Amino acid sequence: MNGRFPIAMHIMTLLCKADGLLSSDYMAGSINVNPALVRKELSNLNKHQMVTSREGKNGGYSLSKPAREISLASIYKAVKPNQVLGQAKNEPNPACPVGKQINEHLNGLDNEIEQTMMNKLGTTNLAEFCKKFN
Repeated sequence: MNGRFPIAMHIMTLLCKADGLLSSDYMAGSINVNPALVRKELSNLNKHQMVTSREGKNGGYSLSKPAREISLASIYKAVKPNQVLGQAKNEPNPACPVGKQINEHLNGLDNEIEQTMMNKLGTTNLAEFCKKFN
């Protein structure tokens, strides 16, 4: 797992709760990360048509569609790592009875876990998630 999903969820929740446009600096202060990291994630969320931006002095970011139309699964898909469980940097020994099969079995496990997670995330939209915050 990487930290992109929590950052994306924080951004999307801030935008869901906002009464107007929010700056990347404001969001970075809430998340307590560098604004450049927030802008990078906002660019990715924009590419996936979840946020929109307006440039200029009074510019900022907002959701590109109603929060009820954005599933948590779609946010995860926008930022997901290649594999939920990660991937080894080395190639196992193909002469070993475990080494020659380990990646196949780990990939199957990874797919099962991701499907379970996507099923759960797909049952909740951003509007429902935002109701958890006062």
